Amino acid sequence: MRPNRNRRRAKGGGAARRAERTATKIEFARFIERKIPDFEILDAESLEIIEDNAETVLEEIGVRFVDNAPALKRWEQAGADVDGDRVRIPRGLARSLSASAPREFTQHARNPDRNVVIGGRGLVLAPVYGPPFVRTLEGGRRYATIDDFRALVRLAYMSKWLHHSGGTLCEPTDVAVNKRHLDMLLAHMTLSDKPFMGSVTAPERADDSVTMARILFGTEYVDEHTVMTSLININSPLAFDSIMVGAMESYARANQACIISPFIVGGAMSPVSVAGTLVQVLAEVLAGVAYNQLVRTGAPVVMGTFVTSIDMNSGAPTFGTPEAAKILFGAGQLARRLGLPFRSGGALCGSKIPDAQAAFEAANTLNATLLGGVNFALHSAGWLEGGLVTSFEKFIMDADQLGTLHSLAKGVDLSANGLALDAIQEVGPGGHFLGCQHTQNNFKDAFWRSDLLDYRPFESWSEDGAPDTISLANARFKRLLSEYEKPALDPGVEEALNDYVTERKASEPDSFV
Repeated sequence: MRPNRNRRRAKGGGAARRAERTATKIEFARFIERKIPDFEILDAESLEIIEDNAETVLEEIGVRFVDNAPALKRWEQAGADVDGDRVRIPRGLARSLSASAPREFTQHARNPDRNVVIGGRGLVLAPVYGPPFVRTLEGGRRYATIDDFRALVRLAYMSKWLHHSGGTLCEPTDVAVNKRHLDMLLAHMTLSDKPFMGSVTAPERADDSVTMARILFGTEYVDEHTVMTSLININSPLAFDSIMVGAMESYARANQACIISPFIVGGAMSPVSVAGTLVQVLAEVLAGVAYNQLVRTGAPVVMGTFVTSIDMNSGAPTFGTPEAAKILFGAGQLARRLGLPFRSGGALCGSKIPDAQAAFEAANTLNATLLGGVNFALHSAGWLEGGLVTSFEKFIMDADQLGTLHSLAKGVDLSANGLALDAIQEVGPGGHFLGCQHTQNNFKDAFWRSDLLDYRPFESWSEDGAPDTISLANARFKRLLSEYEKPALDPGVEEALNDYVTERKASEPDSFV
């Protein structure tokens, strides 16, 4: 009689289970919907005091709109006092104008299963944004290239707990400054089907972003749906430059989302105190959101807050500090009182390598992100060296740990299964739960499990070469990239995108400034 090969394969349980556990799976988690309360560090009276002081700043000190005559005219027509490029906004005007912005909105992805809702009880996690350098275990720290950028887009696509492809995952310095946004957008649009961010480094680059989005989604669809977010940084303290404002105008006119975000190093670009910084943050955001609504009433907009403290000995920015967490918590409360989605947080750190300092600081910031009611978190994976570096290994380490936020956000299951009285009854005094029916029914998803960290006994770990977490992350990012498969895209759309990029790049000479 011939052996039953099917039965023999089925009996190879241990090896099969190990293969299943270690196999790379392309899984996608839905954006987080919190079932836990937000942490509120300020009482109602404190919030009212901060809000009143912010109105005083706008009315008496004002904000600058630099080199932007149309913006100054809009403000004057809205009732502000314009003196040169200084705009003083009467008490209550900015808040009144901001009231037309939606409390939440959907950012649509080319794959509808990847759509995200920004606002409400949601938390959307997006990767690092902006570093000119990258770091790997073998290559060390070096200037980023477009190949690095494409690899990071692939990693973001392959990372289960990241909901968003992000924007400038690194600055590809081997491509001309005036053209690199085209290659970056093309990578987001073709190598991933998650939502993405548009370019803000010049108004015409924002226009390119909108044009390419219309090629990808269709003109009518973009006119009726939000398909991009964009990061509009304020030049703190209290100044709006014409480049960022021009990009914001482009996106607002097209009904695409803008994150209006002060970029603050506390003690240098804002007061050293938490309350004083919150006053300035609110004043800047109110002015930016109000102007956005002057451009297009009802355009989607997010209240952003990016604040670090400063090391008073070296002058370097610091991350993961209690003061930064306090500002995040307070800003989240102010955003909710304004009725705006809130951007802050991330896996921020000042460390030069993905070491214990990087882990501590990133964890501190990510925990504050979850508890502080953040709706959109940039820099959730890969940030290193104060934002100068995108680390491939830290990208993997951070992306793995984002799974803990998903688990914490679920809160506590108080269903009959969660209360597990049947298990307690079955086991009784002095028993153990490993073999009980409740454990058998729930063991696969009862606990969050890392895809990276090593929980083996010392002997097994030592025999395997005693790998540290950086080595494990290095191996994992290489494996993910080797197993990446490009998501399907209509060939005609991809050809049209490539044609647009080729024509635009040929239309002007390279500029590296």
